[in-house]
Amino acid sequence: MSGRINNLVDISQSPAALRGRADIVLENAKWASHVFQRFDREATMRVVDAVARTAHDGAARYAELAVEESGFGVVAHKRIKNEMTAMPLVDYYRDDDYVNPRISENLKIVEIPRPAGVVFALTPSTNPISTLNYKIVLAMMTRNAIVISPHPAVRHCCVEAANSLAAAATAAGAPASSIQVLAEPSIPLVNEFMRSPKTSVILATGGSAMVRAAYASSNPAIGVGPGNAPVFVDSSADFEKAAARIVESKSFDNSVLCTNESVLITVPEADSRLRRALGSRGGHLCSDEETGLLRRFLFHASGFNVEAIGRDASWIANQAGIRVPRSAKILIAPIARIGVEEDLSREKLCPVLAYHVAKNRTQAISQSRAVLRLAGAGHTAAVHASDEQTAFDFARAVESYRVVVNAPCSQGAAGFGTNLAPTFTVGTGYFGRSSVGDNIGPQHLVHWTKLAYNSDRSEKFGDFRGVAARFDGPLPQAPEDGVPGRTRNDSPPGGGIAQSGIDREELRRIIAEELRAVLKG
Repeated sequence: MSGRINNLVDISQSPAALRGRADIVLENAKWASHVFQRFDREATMRVVDAVARTAHDGAARYAELAVEESGFGVVAHKRIKNEMTAMPLVDYYRDDDYVNPRISENLKIVEIPRPAGVVFALTPSTNPISTLNYKIVLAMMTRNAIVISPHPAVRHCCVEAANSLAAAATAAGAPASSIQVLAEPSIPLVNEFMRSPKTSVILATGGSAMVRAAYASSNPAIGVGPGNAPVFVDSSADFEKAAARIVESKSFDNSVLCTNESVLITVPEADSRLRRALGSRGGHLCSDEETGLLRRFLFHASGFNVEAIGRDASWIANQAGIRVPRSAKILIAPIARIGVEEDLSREKLCPVLAYHVAKNRTQAISQSRAVLRLAGAGHTAAVHASDEQTAFDFARAVESYRVVVNAPCSQGAAGFGTNLAPTFTVGTGYFGRSSVGDNIGPQHLVHWTKLAYNSDRSEKFGDFRGVAARFDGPLPQAPEDGVPGRTRNDSPPGGGIAQSGIDREELRRIIAEELRAVLKG
C-alpha cells in the first residue's frame, strides 16, 4: 500500500495541468489587452495615475514586508526605491504618448502604436516591490496586460502588493485581469508561461539561469545579465566627493542593486588621499589578514556565500571574524590583481568593495575593462574625474552601456541621481548577450505600424490631422478569442492566481541555487 502511495503522480503538477493553468491566466490577460487597446490616452493615464498613487501609498509597508520576508536590504532604502518607481517614474514619461498616432508630414509617415499584448514579468528577490511597481506601471502606460511571477523568497509581499495595484487599476476603469500575479510560482509553471504562444513578451529581471531560460523560450524576451561595476577614481577627481558618493552608493540598501560599485580602481598618486577620504566617510579599509578572512567567508567552493547578500557591513565583518567600528558602512578589501584567480573581483551584492591600485591611468582603464570581461559585460561602470578626456577615454574603453560620472553608481545607473531613464531592468546589449542595451522603459513594450506614403513629391500626403484612432472604450464582455462569457468586471479574487506550491526544503534549494548562479564567475 505504501509503495503505491509513494509512486502516485501529483496530477496538479503534471505538464498538462500546468499548461492548462497557464493557458487560463494568459487567456484572461489576452482578453484584457484587447479591451485595453480601445482606451484613449486620458482613460489610460487615469489607470496609470491610480496605480502609481497606490504604489506610493504602499511604499513603506511593502518595504518592511520585503525585508522581513527576504532578510535582504534596508527598510528605509527600499521605501525610497518603492516610491521612486511610483509617481516619479510616471512623471518621467508623462509627456510621451504611447496611445495616439504620430504624424510626420515631412517624411509622409503615420505611425500607429501597437502594444505588445501580454507581458510575462519575472521579479527578483533583491528588489521585489520596486521592480514589480516599475513593470506594472510600464505595462499600464502602454495598454498591455501583465502577469507577474514573483521570486519565491518574496512571494507573500509581492502577491499582496500586486493585488493592491490590480484593484486600483480596475477601480480606475482598467479591464479586469490587466494585472495578474502568480500566487504560488514554481519553475515548471514559470516555464509554461514563458513557452506559451499566448505570451507576447517576457520581461526578465533576476538570476542568470532564469534570464537565459527566457531567451530560450522561443518568445520575444527582454532580459538583463549580472552586474560587476568597476569604478575608476582618477587623480583629477575630487576625492572627498568621490568617497562620499561611493560609500553612499555601496551602502545603499546594503548593496543589493546590481548597479552598485564592485571594484574600485585608482592610481598611485590618488591612493593615499582616497583611502583617507573613504575612511572618513564610513569605509573600513581591511588589512591583508582581514581581506583574507573576508574572501574565505564570502566565497566557498560552490560559489558566493548567499547568506551575505543584502547584509550590513557589521554583520558580514562579525561573521568573517573581523572587528570593525560600529560606524563602518562598507568594507574595503585591497586586492593585488583582477581576474578569475581573485574572487573579490567578482560581483558582490553586499557592502564589500574590492580596492585595486593600478600602475597608471592607462592600466587603470584596462583593468576596469577586465572587471567587466570577468562578469557584468554591457551592464554598468563608473568614473570619478574632472578631466573630460579621461572620462571619455574610460567610457570608450569599457564594454558597458552606462557609465556614471561623478555620481553614486547604484542610483545613477538606474536613473536616480542622473538623467538616465529610471529603471529596474538594465539592458546589457550586445556586450552582455542581451537584445537591448538601454534602460528598459515603456517604449520597449510597444511597436509602431508605419503608414508610409510614396516619397515622390508629386504624390500628395494625406491630411491626417482630422483622422483619429477609434477608442471605443471597454467591451461589455470578452471577444470570441477571449474567455467565453467573462464580463469586464469579472476577475480572479484580488487579481491573484492560486497555484500549487512546493515544499519548504525545495524552495530553499531553488533560492540558494539561483542566487549562486547570479554571483558565479
